[in-house]
Amino acid sequence: MKKAALALGILAASTSAAWAQSTVQLYGIMDVGLRATTNAAVGSSKKTVVPGGMSQSRLGINVTEDLGGGLKAIANLEHRLNSDTGTAAAADFWRQSWVGIQSADFGRITLGRQYNILFDIYTSTYASFKYSPYIEAYKPEIGLSMGARQDNMVKYLFETGPIRGELQVSAGEGNSQNKSYGGLLRYAQGAFSLGGAFLQVEDTLGKKVKGYTAGGAYTDGPLYVNLSWASNKFDQGGLLGAAYTAGLLGNVLNAAANDVKKRDMISAGLTYQMTPQWNIGGHYWYATQTHYSAALANTKSKGHYFAVVADYAFSKRTDAYIELDYTKHKGAVAFSNGATNRGGSMVGLRHRF
Repeated sequence: MKKAALALGILAASTSAAWAQSTVQLYGIMDVGLRATTNAAVGSSKKTVVPGGMSQSRLGINVTEDLGGGLKAIANLEHRLNSDTGTAAAADFWRQSWVGIQSADFGRITLGRQYNILFDIYTSTYASFKYSPYIEAYKPEIGLSMGARQDNMVKYLFETGPIRGELQVSAGEGNSQNKSYGGLLRYAQGAFSLGGAFLQVEDTLGKKVKGYTAGGAYTDGPLYVNLSWASNKFDQGGLLGAAYTAGLLGNVLNAAANDVKKRDMISAGLTYQMTPQWNIGGHYWYATQTHYSAALANTKSKGHYFAVVADYAFSKRTDAYIELDYTKHKGAVAFSNGATNRGGSMVGLRHRF
């Protein structure tokens, strides 16, 4: 009995020592906004409480374990929620769920559901705004990130000096529309950051979508300026047109918006930190789209998107924001109610922990 107790004591001590080398971090964002949009029905406006104005509300866990010899085990679980109702923001409860190994010499490899390389290059290198990479309630640029995440992914990241590279591949198992491969290359030195990426995603019919992006940003004290280009090319008859179109503004556009042959977007913006508390930013996106259907074969649809944001930081973790945006479509693409333009305004409060 004494030997058993001694063995259990030694095991408990050794386990505690191992656990002491691990770090588990709970993090999250709570963001709620009050939003008004014009032409929500033709000629009328709509007022709503939105569960994330600048950022989607989330709760996540980061895990790091020092394995010695410059190696670390890493893992992440992240849930997205509707902060206005307390419900899940998506059918997949865990929007990220991955595990990996990181080496000081050889880079990092991660496995599971995670951000794709288009989202990575955009948010790390030429994000729309300095203090928040994009506006959650109005994010045309994310519509060209081809879903932003992929299931069943293996991703490899390496860095040497100012250069970072990433490669991703995902199997597209079962009925998942996530069979993919791609890569990015990024250079960041001093005030400048430049980069580009390519991603191909294949659906269960064997139809492909190819995404390309390139851009850069410049930071000079309180001033941040960015410029980028992105393009998505769709095989005819694929299953991903509607899903990727919804990324532009949500499920608010007409059927012609889902008939995509090629979609291009050029965007430019700046952010200026007026005081330690006040940031202001503006961004403009210009998109063009061609179609496959015979009736629209000679039509080139266009979209103009513009947003300005003023953000006041009460602290490093808590801020309030005021946002204005305007959308104008021309050609076959319009809002589902037939409107071709729409204005939006929003005020909100966000806390990070």
